Amino acid sequence: MTQQQQGDVLLYQTDDGGEINVVNGLVEMSGGLQTSVYLSLFGGNEDDDGRQDSAQTWWGNLSETEKPKRYRSEAQHLLQALPASSGNLRRIEDAAARDLQWFIDGGIASNVAVAASIPGLNYINLTIDIEAYGEESRFNYVENWKARS
Repeated sequence: MTQQQQGDVLLYQTDDGGEINVVNGLVEMSGGLQTSVYLSLFGGNEDDDGRQDSAQTWWGNLSETEKPKRYRSEAQHLLQALPASSGNLRRIEDAAARDLQWFIDGGIASNVAVAASIPGLNYINLTIDIEAYGEESRFNYVENWKARS
């Protein structure tokens, strides 16, 4: 008998990108917002600067006709484009908020808040708070701030 799985594949953050868990031969699934938040922030092409006409868009965007369903991951791009400094935290926060705006535009959430900090040399901590009409979720990502020289 085949077991049917529901939800999204659960992606979690590691030092070198997103990973999945396989438990008893089945991919672990999630019914929450975790995978959507992760993909919105880190699922695009690092070289995509977020402009609508960017030639570096993630390949999955090429056939997507609905703008809110396109992954831009502008925050991911800025983490390799901007120097790791407290002066750039606001720019990263603003980019992450734009990456997650589709939650509000699509009626999934009533509020999305982003806070960024520098927990250590060449690292950034992004804290994402999402209120989905009374239910609150918090996601924390510590990511390498890998700006190219």
